[in-house]
Amino acid sequence: MPQIFHRSANTLSKVSLVGLLSLVAGLILLAMVLGSSSYVTRANEYIEQPIQFSHLHHVTDDGIDCRYCHTSVETSPFAGIPPTKTCMNCHSQLFNTEPILEPVRASFREDKPLHWVRVHDLPDFVYFNHSIHVKKGMGCEVCHGRVDQMPLTLQARSLQMEWCIECHRNPENYVRPRSEITTMGYRPPVAQSVIGPRLVNEYGIQSLTSCSTCHR
Repeated sequence: MPQIFHRSANTLSKVSLVGLLSLVAGLILLAMVLGSSSYVTRANEYIEQPIQFSHLHHVTDDGIDCRYCHTSVETSPFAGIPPTKTCMNCHSQLFNTEPILEPVRASFREDKPLHWVRVHDLPDFVYFNHSIHVKKGMGCEVCHGRVDQMPLTLQARSLQMEWCIECHRNPENYVRPRSEITTMGYRPPVAQSVIGPRLVNEYGIQSLTSCSTCHR
């Protein structure tokens, strides 16, 4: 029986198979890279707000503690968005005629809240409690980045599950004394490898990585 295919067809079929597998692998890798990119996670993306509030000015220049505005961060699942009255505690006297702050004054006069856009917005299927993280010695900067250096607020971390799990698996690398929760640019008094395990034991921190920890 005469040969139907040329001998080169064997080589061509092998090359085609390798090429197909490489293409599939490449597409999977591309999907993984894209899924972790800021295009998907919205990390490092400035979000338009009703007032372009500057943490850089209020935290670094004015020295305002995080908890002055985010009053429920130590006791509630939510950090809390400050009501307009909190803004007016200062701005009834400071910069009280500046046009940029007119939306704040109008909100106060009309008793209508400003509609802030959440920057760190987790999916509805994720359970997160601010108060337990604060009580366990996780500083604001661990999740929110150096807000004291942000002229406009942005999402500093990916907020993806792999990022959360890294901390849950190795809490000793991130825990700090409770007195330093709001300290920006925190540096441990001794090596983190020394103070971390001690605080994990003192605060009773568990390495919780089961699905039900966050997905309830």
